Amino acid sequence: MTTSPDSLTLHVPLRLVRRGGRKAVVLPQDTPAPRAHFDSTLVKALARAFRWKRMLDAGEVATIAELAERERIAPSHLSRVLRLTLLAPEIIEAILDGRQPRGLVLEMLREAFPPEWHQQTEWLRQQAR
Repeated sequence: MTTSPDSLTLHVPLRLVRRGGRKAVVLPQDTPAPRAHFDSTLVKALARAFRWKRMLDAGEVATIAELAERERIAPSHLSRVLRLTLLAPEIIEAILDGRQPRGLVLEMLREAFPPEWHQQTEWLRQQAR
């Protein structure tokens, strides 16, 4: 094989394996772990919040009380989790990508946070210290 000065060949040792019906990439053991820190609790809460919002918006349920009864949880808990749909898009993306501040936990987001997206980022920085 010949290479030109404008090309670069990169070999990445990896294996594809099936796990739970899905394909996963397995890197060699000496490969450094990714820096992302995925918080499954935060990700699940976001997923639930957006599913509940979609159900309310679509008219599947008429009220939060009806949705809470259907989900068999307290209406107050549902309301606090549902509030996560009001987070700024960049904060949601950071959580889903595992780039959220290390000190950020679900309990912080279940409390009141600023309604303005530009204020939320600064508020999270202060809270996650």
